[in-house]
Amino acid sequence: MDQKQISPYHSVPTIIESEARKALSYYPVLAKTHITFKFKEDIRKSTMQAQPDFKTILGAKEERKYYVLISNRFKISGQEFRTKDIPPEIMIGWLGHELGHILDYTHRSGLNLMWFGFRYLFFSNSIKAAERTADAFAVANGMEQYILKTKDFILNHAAISPEYKNRIKKFYLSPEEIMEMVAERNKAG
Repeated sequence: MDQKQISPYHSVPTIIESEARKALSYYPVLAKTHITFKFKEDIRKSTMQAQPDFKTILGAKEERKYYVLISNRFKISGQEFRTKDIPPEIMIGWLGHELGHILDYTHRSGLNLMWFGFRYLFFSNSIKAAERTADAFAVANGMEQYILKTKDFILNHAAISPEYKNRIKKFYLSPEEIMEMVAERNKAG
């Protein structure tokens, strides 16, 4: 799949360039953070995944590189979807959530990031904390409309299994919590 360098720091598959640009526009603090978005044949238990480039983890934070891996396809109750064919606003929301993870990673030391990854792999409470933090960063950066549309897509799609919906409900912010955050932000601002 063709990649396009959309800035000195960001590379993205041309097929989702518009959506990636839109999601990145909500994160000006990541303008000089090396991020490569790329499609991958399969990502276990996920549609997308943000991760540091392990070769750069122990270097200077500002020199670290990150990936947003996007599964080529995902299955919902046995029905296969091509990720690139989902509606643009859903893709923007998904990418915005992953950029929330990267924003979280940029604040961590290399050792803390490795410990974080270990805990994420083995402890469900760490998964919940990480996913809710990524959602919270996306909402704090003004992406609530996209995050809510993505949740609506998942939670109200008839073909999505109850197990997957329950995973979303368990680990991620609920639409109600997002609206509370927006109300608090508006009240404070």
